[in-house]
Amino acid sequence: PQRARLGALVREIVAELPTRCRMLRAAGHEIQVRGHAVLVDGAARELAPAPMAILRELVRRPGVVVSRSDLLAVLPGGGSDEHAVEMAITRLRAVLGSRVVQTVVKRGYRLAYEAESAGEKYGAPRQ
Repeated sequence: PQRARLGALVREIVAELPTRCRMLRAAGHEIQVRGHAVLVDGAARELAPAPMAILRELVRRPGVVVSRSDLLAVLPGGGSDEHAVEMAITRLRAVLGSRVVQTVVKRGYRLAYEAESAGEKYGAPRQ
């Protein structure tokens, strides 16, 4: 900040951090992952660690099918079976809506990503 004051630093951080978060459009919703919460159409929703880990992995590869074994590997505490992934997906869908995370039979899950045709407004990280 221009002034060496704590208040100015806090205002600078509050203004800067949202611009560094990736914004995606999925199933008609704007989704932005922030810390331990996710913004869905501008409304903050908290997620437990397992669904948040799944969401981070799906957001990292929007529209790409991610296998259950890959998702299992990102779960905190290293879940022991694919049932842990299914439960995390169920909890994630309860918070985000059932259409945001798609099941691809016998392959895994993917984010219902909608690429923006006018530039990469949603697809690329903001700089």
